Amino acid sequence: MINRKIMKRLELLRTSNGKHALLIDGARQTGKTYIVREFAKRHYESFIEINFIRMKRAREIFENVEDEKDILVKLSALFKKPLKKGATLVFLDEVQECPEAVTYIKFLVEEGSCHYVLSGSLLGVELKNIRSVPVGYMDEVKMYPLDFEEFVEANGESPELVEAARQSWNKRRPLASVYHTRLLKLFRLYLVVGGMPAVVQKYIDTHDIAQVVREQKKILALYRRDITQYDEANSLRIRAVFDRIPAELNEKNKRFFASSIKPGVKFENLGDEFLWLKEAGVALATVNVEAPKSPLKLAEKPSLFKLFSNDVGLLAAQYMNGIQLEILNGAVDVNFGAVYENAVAQELAAHGFELNYYDSNRHGEIDFVLEREGGVLPVEVKSGKHYKRHRALNHVMADREYAIKEALVLDDSMLSVENGIFYAPIYMVMFLKRDTMPEKMIYSVGTPLEVAKALS
Repeated sequence: MINRKIMKRLELLRTSNGKHALLIDGARQTGKTYIVREFAKRHYESFIEINFIRMKRAREIFENVEDEKDILVKLSALFKKPLKKGATLVFLDEVQECPEAVTYIKFLVEEGSCHYVLSGSLLGVELKNIRSVPVGYMDEVKMYPLDFEEFVEANGESPELVEAARQSWNKRRPLASVYHTRLLKLFRLYLVVGGMPAVVQKYIDTHDIAQVVREQKKILALYRRDITQYDEANSLRIRAVFDRIPAELNEKNKRFFASSIKPGVKFENLGDEFLWLKEAGVALATVNVEAPKSPLKLAEKPSLFKLFSNDVGLLAAQYMNGIQLEILNGAVDVNFGAVYENAVAQELAAHGFELNYYDSNRHGEIDFVLEREGGVLPVEVKSGKHYKRHRALNHVMADREYAIKEALVLDDSMLSVENGIFYAPIYMVMFLKRDTMPEKMIYSVGTPLEVAKALS
């Protein structure tokens, strides 16, 4: 079994005794169905799984409903099994095909007999018109392909390897060269295999890159079919944008130009197509900001963006020049900037970061800018040997207006710190985490009596 971090989030559903349903959103083939089945095997006596694409009849369960008990009776009758109170997990898969299931989940959670997980693909696209979103009764989590740490574990590496790298990151001191070499090889393998669970399993079973690429091609074909199935009117233009991602990332500044689809076309004409791919989870949009200052959201320029693949292995499979062996061999004369940046974008998205980059005539371009620890962290990704050449980063660091204390450069070299710049091996992106709210943040303005005393 390939372990996924999202299993911990599923565990919260069980320990909270089903007081909230959980909606797992994510692109196809990221492992949503597999992980829910594994969770059910571990913790529930009874498991009911409905796939609304394969079981079209199951949609009738949520039609002409009298109350939540009516739904439970229909469930029990359809699957010919009792619903054991507190010991039954109901999994509603491909729920975008039955939005009514989302509407009624509030009442099912309140009733309390079963625990509920909902899942699907294209949720951002398909669930726009739900009559009543069950706020307070359903939590949502985004699922991505395996991140690099999950990939390392799936390949049977010792936990001590990642832990040694974590200590190196935390203490800002170089990692032992034997560990560094091993993790760099694993990262290059990750660039080729990516994080789609079926592809990772294919590699583990065969160690055959040719079979890996064939598996990736199947997923790419599935994505193209999805585009046709879910947006027939605009499918040709959406597919054109999707197929253009590798070529655009190969350009010097990697920014996506709408005119590359058709000369003269502007962003305003293709905005919905870009949004479809983003909401469907098959592409990661990295939006430009006018200034590297917090809050970044206020400085975004939505019409200027880079479009990355949701999985770096799929990106590598879209290139037709045998890039896989060059990556694995660490060819020093080949520019792997696109795949390196895609891997970083994928990792940051999986860790909950909003994706932004900075580009201006004044300073130049910085690959990523992140909000972290109350400020902005500029991040540069370098795939070649000249990793200490970063004019734009130097300009931004020297600009007092931004008051940036530290920058991060991710590259192939050993860890070092120099002039406020943290040079870390590219694989250490796995330790870059988004700030989270503390479990408790108590604040009081004081009682009326305390205020009266202060005024007296």
